[in-house]
Amino acid sequence: MQLGVDSFVSAVTDPSTGRVIGPAERMEHLLEEIALADQVGLHSFGIGEHHRREYYDSAPPVILAAAAARTSRIRLGSAVAVLSAADPVRVFQQFATLDLIAKGRIDLVVGRGSFTEAFPLFGLSLADYDSLFEEKLDLLLRIRESEQITWSGRHRPALTGQGVYPRPLQDPLPIWVGVGGTPESFVRAGLLGLPLMVAVIGGEPRQFAPLVDLYRRAGAQAGHAPEQLKVGLHVFGFVAESTQLAADTIYPGWHEMFTTVSRERGFAPPTRARFDATSGPNGAFFMGDPDTVADKLLRVSEQLGGVDRISLQMTNPRLAHTDLLRGIELLGTEVVPRVASA
Repeated sequence: MQLGVDSFVSAVTDPSTGRVIGPAERMEHLLEEIALADQVGLHSFGIGEHHRREYYDSAPPVILAAAAARTSRIRLGSAVAVLSAADPVRVFQQFATLDLIAKGRIDLVVGRGSFTEAFPLFGLSLADYDSLFEEKLDLLLRIRESEQITWSGRHRPALTGQGVYPRPLQDPLPIWVGVGGTPESFVRAGLLGLPLMVAVIGGEPRQFAPLVDLYRRAGAQAGHAPEQLKVGLHVFGFVAESTQLAADTIYPGWHEMFTTVSRERGFAPPTRARFDATSGPNGAFFMGDPDTVADKLLRVSEQLGGVDRISLQMTNPRLAHTDLLRGIELLGTEVVPRVASA
């Protein structure tokens, strides 16, 4: 099982001083975090894509290019690129260029995103939510297969044999599909034979077992080899010297984030009891000391029939830079060896 970190590059208020970390300083901190993840042997670091005031990740390829120049081993990627709101030609060009800079260390994870701000921002209709993604994924895969493209669809002008350049170092460029809980999304990824990245935001990870099985069965029926049908998890988590310290460090920022989301979506306000339950042995949050986190990673992998990659999303608007660096260090130096030796 490969372990990594995902970040939404949250705006941060230092919990000890109350000082708001400016965007330039936050980017500097982010690049330090990615460099440390590389140094401590983590497999991957992903950057999300949002178009909201509280996040600084609206242009992931720019961030990833800076990270590629500062790292040598770690795989870098999107978490996820909102393909529905982008031009697949430009997405491929950007990530192919990134792959050249990174010397073959790029993964492109595409999805529809859990927020909808990109749709009005780029003049798109939410009524086309499904058809936009299906069509653009089809075009992206066609571009990956061939330099010259002849293609037509509803949402983009036709291509009549034009070439798309540059080509990536990796052939083919790894393209994963990010999904939530919709069965149709799991089936689509399986039929296409694409690796699957499951966003586990709430509930219990083991509840995804029937959907992961559906993905694997769809892939097998389409003739794809089992080793091609990789499964990854994107989860909220944090590692500290003790489980209590991990929870107490993360909770204030979690409460702030989910208070905002709850108001927007009409959910019940977040509580410490809900947080603690979700952080428990069967909950969606992977949080605790290295032994606790490693045990949970292995248990969930077994429940889902084997997981190839798990990325801990550590974005938090009340997490000090030093605490995040320590969490990354513990994940790489303490959790990775425990998982590898199991």
